[in-house]
Amino acid sequence: MKRAILLVDHGSRRAEANALLEEVADQIRIRAVGSIVETAHLEIAEPGIGEGIEACVAKGATRIIVHPFFLGPGRHTSEDIPAQVERAAQRHPNVQIRISEPLGSHAALIDVILDRVSDADR
Repeated sequence: MKRAILLVDHGSRRAEANALLEEVADQIRIRAVGSIVETAHLEIAEPGIGEGIEACVAKGATRIIVHPFFLGPGRHTSEDIPAQVERAAQRHPNVQIRISEPLGSHAALIDVILDRVSDADR
């Protein structure tokens, strides 16, 4: 199975905010060798989730992991993203699509927060 990772953030009217997701995707491409890595936005910016899934399929993905680039569980991660993924998945019944948990309180994220606090405390 050819795996794809689709990173999904909220989307913004600010280009630099949307560009951050591309920067994250570039870093994931370096570390997830052999995986297709695409980005999408829930709303406001393009591409949307449906287009992100289409891009993954066009590149040969047979398994897509949608990762909500959100801090915690909320309406977007529990309702909006799953609804859009389900609509897109209906067009690709032979592609396995799963949604990962948002970032949450993962230990690595705590390390990042403490690093940022230390940087600001200098």
